Amino acid sequence: MLEIKDLTVHYDGAMALNRVSLKVEEGEFVGVVGPNGSGKTTLLRAISGVLMEIEPGKKERPSLSGSIMFNGKGIDKSKAWNITKMGVIHCPERRRPFAEMTTLDNLRMGAYLRKNRSEIKKDLEWVYELFPILKERARQMSQTLSGGEQQMLAIGRALMSKPKLLLIDEPSLGLAPLLKEAVLKVIKEIWRSGVTILLVEQDVAITLASAQRIYILAHGRIATQGTKEELMKSRDVREIYLGL
Repeated sequence: MLEIKDLTVHYDGAMALNRVSLKVEEGEFVGVVGPNGSGKTTLLRAISGVLMEIEPGKKERPSLSGSIMFNGKGIDKSKAWNITKMGVIHCPERRRPFAEMTTLDNLRMGAYLRKNRSEIKKDLEWVYELFPILKERARQMSQTLSGGEQQMLAIGRALMSKPKLLLIDEPSLGLAPLLKEAVLKVIKEIWRSGVTILLVEQDVAITLASAQRIYILAHGRIATQGTKEELMKSRDVREIYLGL
């Protein structure tokens, strides 16, 4: 479904990603782990097209080379909205709700590019089944939600976009252990429903407990990759990259 070859990204002359290559098959749950500053968020932003949009306060876009293919079509030069329309949905780091909107309006914004109202309603009910608290908070301003509730909202909003490939960036960030476990449980349920997932996480334990295959990103490069069992066989991988 997703194939990245030799992806290289420079920010203001500094290299963030250095010839990164990875694959995600349809129906897979793939994880990417690595320390802060290793390029994990940049990777997801490149895939979703957000990276190449000019951000407020910045004069220039980052430079990008290499290729990103989604279902056989190159998307590395596509606009972010068009990539979203293709079914590549980005659930960003630090939740980022539309603060001046209610919980319900945030969820509706996830379906902005969709037209079938009955399908949208059906997916909204599914989100409420996954996260019952969001139904209770439907009329509440999203900025007043707790950190855990905002993370649920971010995932719910992404699901309203009808993802084929769901990119999730650091869903456990800032959450208490019990909330981390609850969010991970729902992410697994989403994957079992048929959504392909690429998860970026600094919490190695979460990724090892969920992903079928794992890429380790270090200093902007893929250090190694494999299943949990394959990675755990190497003492160097366990000690240097996984901290185990």
